[in-house]
Amino acid sequence: MRIPCPYCGSRDTSEFSYSGDATLTRPTPDNADAMFDYVYLRDNPVGVHREYWYHTAGCHAWLKVTRNVSTHEVIDAVLAHDEAAS
Repeated sequence: MRIPCPYCGSRDTSEFSYSGDATLTRPTPDNADAMFDYVYLRDNPVGVHREYWYHTAGCHAWLKVTRNVSTHEVIDAVLAHDEAAS
């Protein structure tokens, strides 16, 4: 599987670290049940999904990668910072 880094171009996933589900929203700390679910419970999605990846062996950028988790097809990769600002 290859991830298209906006800075470095297409790179093998061995250069990246998977960092989790990019669709979750962190709950407020005063809601203990919601925080427990956020930290410990994970879905196992099928099909297209958004994920955080960190370019550990490259430019050290955080990316939001859209990929099909069933086929491993990478559909899109954008800088997480740019998407958070919009």
